[in-house]
Amino acid sequence: MGRAREAGVALGGLPTGTHNAITDVPGVLVGHETLHSGDAVRTGVTAVVPGPGSAFRDKFPAAVAVFNGFGKAAGLSQIAELGVLETPIVLTNTLAVGAAHEALVRHALAGHDEIGVSTGTVNPLVLECNDGWLNDIRALSVRPEHVARALAAAAPGPVTAGPVGAGTGMVCFGWKGGIGTASRLAAGFTIGALVLTNHGRPAELTIAGVPVGDTVRPEPARRAPEWTRGAGSCVVVLATDAPADARQLGRLARRAAVGLARGGSVMQHGSGEYAVAFATANRVPHAPAGPTRTTTVLAEDGPVFDALFTAVAEATAEAVVDSLFAGVPTAGARGHLIEALPVDRVLPLLRH
Repeated sequence: MGRAREAGVALGGLPTGTHNAITDVPGVLVGHETLHSGDAVRTGVTAVVPGPGSAFRDKFPAAVAVFNGFGKAAGLSQIAELGVLETPIVLTNTLAVGAAHEALVRHALAGHDEIGVSTGTVNPLVLECNDGWLNDIRALSVRPEHVARALAAAAPGPVTAGPVGAGTGMVCFGWKGGIGTASRLAAGFTIGALVLTNHGRPAELTIAGVPVGDTVRPEPARRAPEWTRGAGSCVVVLATDAPADARQLGRLARRAAVGLARGGSVMQHGSGEYAVAFATANRVPHAPAGPTRTTTVLAEDGPVFDALFTAVAEATAEAVVDSLFAGVPTAGARGHLIEALPVDRVLPLLRH
């Protein structure tokens, strides 16, 4: 497994952060729990911890963008309404949303005696993709304890990409997909992206503007029929240290669609595409000191927002490519096999 930049493929012109990962945004942590056993279990959990301390008592400004709502996520409506994130973000498979929701509730209850007693309840955020081609999704293998392990494993620094955590059983453009990440430095701030890729038709794959899918295709006998027509999903998680409010984060989240489109996605009917963006600055107290609060937010007139929009598009596009470059051939449920993107055949196309 490797990364696109390690192979000499750079997507976009902005500089990356130290690790070229969402964890380049200070305070952001990522943890995986991978379930890969027997002939049919190919699934897992990826957790994104937005920052130190209690996300419930000091919430993170946040926004959501739903590009195609063919999905079963939990917690989006309250973020859209209130503009805050109050738990870690968990990514997993479609039928594990309930288990992940329970795990995040238990995680919050363990650290907050006031929840459900002297204050309201908690809004866990869980996003999903369907890994049912390689994983026996009906087995409901992901349990709350697996989510707890992913949360406990969350760490700064380099982020493992490819078929790991929630990405273990995912398929992207007919090839082995999974977790990808990238970051960009723009206007004095950092934008980080983490993606869970399970989308796209083989013929549509585009890398650095090159229509790779015109030349390189997975073997038809091994290709999942769902991904021949583009069904699947893609989740984009964006983090920034810029002092953006929820409305501004919504503008950033919507630009993730530009990054997905650069990779060839047209967001087919059966493919759920979602982006969640949060900021680590200007945390919002659960119990405010008074009826108003003062904060500083980004000015939108001028070059800053255009730079941040570019950063989102570049980081999202590169994270998708990294999920493919990090792939390994994976056999799974019902004898299905998904091949890894043949990087040795792709690189000559990108160098012309």
